[in-house]
Amino acid sequence: MLLLSIETSCDETAAAVVSDGRCILSNIVSSQVAIHAEYGGVVPEIASRKHLEMITPVIRQAIDKANVNLSEIEGIAVTRGPGLMGALLVGISMAKSLSLACDIPLVGIHHVEGHLLAGFLEQPLEFPFLALVISGGHSHLYRVDGYGYYRTLGRTIDDAAGEAFDKTATLLGLGYPGGAMIDRLAQDGNPEAFKFPRPLLHDGSLNFSFSGLKTAVLTHLKKQSHLPEGSELNDVCASFQAAVCDVLIKKTVTAMKQEGLNRLVIGGGVACNSGLRSAAGKMARQMGIALQIPSPKLCGDNAAMLAVAGDAYLSAGCNNGLGIDAVATWPLDTVENRGFSCE
Repeated sequence: MLLLSIETSCDETAAAVVSDGRCILSNIVSSQVAIHAEYGGVVPEIASRKHLEMITPVIRQAIDKANVNLSEIEGIAVTRGPGLMGALLVGISMAKSLSLACDIPLVGIHHVEGHLLAGFLEQPLEFPFLALVISGGHSHLYRVDGYGYYRTLGRTIDDAAGEAFDKTATLLGLGYPGGAMIDRLAQDGNPEAFKFPRPLLHDGSLNFSFSGLKTAVLTHLKKQSHLPEGSELNDVCASFQAAVCDVLIKKTVTAMKQEGLNRLVIGGGVACNSGLRSAAGKMARQMGIALQIPSPKLCGDNAAMLAVAGDAYLSAGCNNGLGIDAVATWPLDTVENRGFSCE
């Protein structure tokens, strides 16, 4: 199946053409980072307006780069939620228009589902497996038993990991978004220089909490007469990053053991973090488990990641039709609320 997928859940306008849910023919992403950096975070109204401006040229570019015609597209997958309502509606409205005009089926995909299946675009993986999805808005552990069969094992009770990275970067004067900057500086720092806390590490649950860690950095900074620079800044970044990675990895190990799984997938924007990738690789070798982390270009928000589940659902005869609507808040494990019928 030749699939067109569309992603507009936050501040990336993206479209991709994927064959058989595995072969990426094009994957175009138009970023709004520079626009929102001025405000220190994503402004929903600005994001929606930029999506309106970019959605048509991005889709045209995806189709042109794939060297196909719109008439050859056999199905459409679009992010239904969760996300910013205005942003989601731009992508869904375009998907519905194309579905009606070209008379092709349409399915709405959960944004997190796209992230946890993105690795299938690079290498196969058998079900079941454990998935750790970490981004600016999500920090979740899932048991994945098949397409559409997800069970939440743990989640953040406050800030997501990516949110904590960006807020901490702002505290350090690194600007927005600063997660990648912290990662770069941390590589030259001492991760044991400062003893930042590991929230909920020993509470017996699989949930995460990162707001206290961010507050610990703020408390440390208040004791200083100036913002850290040079090696001290590197040490703060390294110590903060080590604390985040420590919690993520140890909770993941606990979940693997509890579920009796030996396959792990890590996805989402924070999966680009070099410290996390290194720690996960070391853990996988020690435990003898299969680890899959997509390449960085598939970790951030993109449209190709939606095609894995989209192809599976469309091939099974699923179709949302024109009745699909955006869902700002949508638990991934609510399978019965996917809003489509299958033959």
